[in-house]
Amino acid sequence: MNATRNVTVIPARKRVGNTVQLEEKPKLRVAAYCRVSTDSEEQATSYEAQVEHYTQFIQKNQEWEMAGIFADDGISGTNTKKREEFNRMIAECMKGNIDMIITKSISRFARNTLDCLKYIRQLKDKNIPVFFEKEGINTMDSKGEVLLTIMASLAQQESQSLSQNVKLGLQYRYQNGEVQVNHNRFLGYTKDQNKNLVIAPEEAEVVKRIYREYLEGASLVQIARSLEKDGILTAANKPKWRPETLKKILLNACVIISITQ
Repeated sequence: MNATRNVTVIPARKRVGNTVQLEEKPKLRVAAYCRVSTDSEEQATSYEAQVEHYTQFIQKNQEWEMAGIFADDGISGTNTKKREEFNRMIAECMKGNIDMIITKSISRFARNTLDCLKYIRQLKDKNIPVFFEKEGINTMDSKGEVLLTIMASLAQQESQSLSQNVKLGLQYRYQNGEVQVNHNRFLGYTKDQNKNLVIAPEEAEVVKRIYREYLEGASLVQIARSLEKDGILTAANKPKWRPETLKKILLNACVIISITQ
């Protein structure tokens, strides 16, 4: 017959001279992220208030250690590309220098759902929680799991909405005769002052030459070496021609038809 046992966990102790002391628990390295979206006087005051608030907030907690205040002032929160302090904070997290991030709200952390979800998951993989003070949510607890589920759904809707908006925008431009092409690497064409696609005469001659040599029986490698020998640059202004690039040009029938008209 198995007897029920009560197990008592005794904390680790360390000896200092003849004195035995409890092992001290390391403090949590906490960083705060602050952001305001404009540089108006009112928002600037809010920015300074956030920095002061979180400095005191972290210092008052005896179990926390200040890991830095990261603050972006007067920068839009629609994406994270230009938020230097935000990116620096994430980098510090990845280096293992931060254990937790606190911020005022989800909208201050990232207004773009896709970006927010991306970084929360990235930090969660490193066991780094983000605490949103306004919502009272810690991304590592049960509320955080619900938040991630909701955000994943919103992110999918946001992505679909963005895709639809892009399609509608392209359709509108096409209906107005506006052609959107990355002409910087589009051999044979450029754009005029009105952003209309027009033929670039010198590049058009290169395209004609490629087709002519191919029709005369030259291989892609032979054409590439011929162009390189004559110092003709690619659409990306590089001296090296790749057979794959020439193949794409040859397959693009629209280019040669337009140029030879």
